[in-house]
Amino acid sequence: MEITVECQKRAEGSKPRALRREGLIPASLYGHKGTESMMLTVKAKTLEKLLKQAGVNSTVVDLNIPDLSWRGKTLLREVQIHPVKRWAYHVSFFALSEQASVEVEVPVHFVGEAPGVKVEGGVLDLVLMQLEIKCAPDNIPDAIEVDISGLHLKDILYVSELVLPAGIVVVGDPGRAVASVMQSTVSAEAEAIIEEAVAESGSSAPTPSV
Repeated sequence: MEITVECQKRAEGSKPRALRREGLIPASLYGHKGTESMMLTVKAKTLEKLLKQAGVNSTVVDLNIPDLSWRGKTLLREVQIHPVKRWAYHVSFFALSEQASVEVEVPVHFVGEAPGVKVEGGVLDLVLMQLEIKCAPDNIPDAIEVDISGLHLKDILYVSELVLPAGIVVVGDPGRAVASVMQSTVSAEAEAIIEEAVAESGSSAPTPSV
């Protein structure tokens, strides 16, 4: 997903509280070597709309700064939220280089039906809902699709088994579990009760006379 956002150069000496009274939120831009750090402002309504559509470290933002004649692809890197009032009071953008890969976090989208659940009565445990990946800025997927249609009872799907789009590499431990199908607690308890009853029945059976 890519979103276009317009920012303005922040005037030197401007106070954050005064800016917010004018409907502006302080922002900053930084990035790879050669990208000059910039102090900016973004309209509060623009930022509110952006935060409904974008995720931190997962969405490419086409940032336009007309009064600085700067435009480029960035990542929404950080959003600072007021601890009580819960509104954003500062936002940071990270300028991307077309030649360099970037590490981002994207959601995991599960597809298919696990036979271990549908047929074998197990319970599906979705362990990993976000996945950190490394790829080119123009190759960031909206989500990583994970097919669980091959999972049977007691199966575990690991990160190392994921089929990823070309040009995408997982960051972190490939031995992490993504999803599993486990026996339900109720079924396990029921089996234990039945086995115990059978065992007791066998031990209490009368000994045949000779």
